[in-house]
Amino acid sequence: MALYARISTHDQQTLPLQIRTMREYADRREWQIVAEIKEVGSGALQRPKREELLTAVRRREVDAILVWRLDRWGRSLPDLIITLKEVAELGIGFVSLTEAFDMTTPTGRALAGMLAVFAEFEREILRERVKAGIAQARAKGTTFGRPKSAAKKTAEIKHLYRKEKLSKSEIARRLGIGRTSVRRLLGSG
Repeated sequence: MALYARISTHDQQTLPLQIRTMREYADRREWQIVAEIKEVGSGALQRPKREELLTAVRRREVDAILVWRLDRWGRSLPDLIITLKEVAELGIGFVSLTEAFDMTTPTGRALAGMLAVFAEFEREILRERVKAGIAQARAKGTTFGRPKSAAKKTAEIKHLYRKEKLSKSEIARRLGIGRTSVRRLLGSG
């Protein structure tokens, strides 16, 4: 069992509370604590200590993770779902005290499965909305992708290459475009 506590820099006072509450819970369940991870950072995209814990989980050095609240573990709903799914697939227990979320029980594992289903549903809805938006934009004549700035200089590229005998690299530098674009445009005619 590993305890994972995270605080933001402006939330310093809750770290002792988190640790104490989790220790008491682990004692009541007669779980042996093999690691206590304490991470400080406000909304950080990188959580190195959490990643170290996940590495230990993948190596089967930890059989369960205990957190004070789900928001202490997940950076976002998708991140939470992805990591909980991985933990569940590895057969590792996961308990969040505040929400009474316990993947060490059949009910908790079922709830985690339902969360994953809802997350997938949300992704599908978003994907359909994006497709519909793109189709509507295309119907109105909107173009996507990078602007064809190099193609507008085709005549100038050909002139510099054939008449002034400049190298493709020099043409690219002089016109402020990529060498690959120069090669592509010269190769087409």
